Amino acid sequence: MIFRMPIAQAHCDIPCKIYDPMLAQVAALSVARLVDLLLEIDPGSTSMQSQNQLARLVQEKEVQARNVKSEVNIIWGDYFKAPQIEQHPGIHELVHSIMMCGSKCKQGVDQSEATRLVELVNNFADVFWQTKGVDTKRVVAPYPPALPIVQPILVDA
Repeated sequence: MIFRMPIAQAHCDIPCKIYDPMLAQVAALSVARLVDLLLEIDPGSTSMQSQNQLARLVQEKEVQARNVKSEVNIIWGDYFKAPQIEQHPGIHELVHSIMMCGSKCKQGVDQSEATRLVELVNNFADVFWQTKGVDTKRVVAPYPPALPIVQPILVDA
């Protein structure tokens, strides 16, 4: 061992109070965009370029779907405690739905499932911000696939 340090322990994955579902939302939007791109590939093409593109898009879709699940799981597991769960008793079912939909997005190339994943993560974001007493709004993402996303309404300091 190079350094003789005691074992560090923490109860959270990230510093307390630094949680934001936006990473999960961007990952869900990425899944939806990647599905769009996958559906644009000519299924009959056997060119090396098409095969390479297919492999890259599938791999990145897997990564982004995993990111959705990971980010939601961290917030759900570390942030949501008894007061938040009492305020939103359906949070466990919502998180489970996100996990299942994220898996479906990994398993296939279904645009309706990708869009559903974005919507489920938006619902999660809305609940998250409600627990903090922050109002939200829906806006259309300014990039493909141009789906609605939930954003907190921030006030000037």
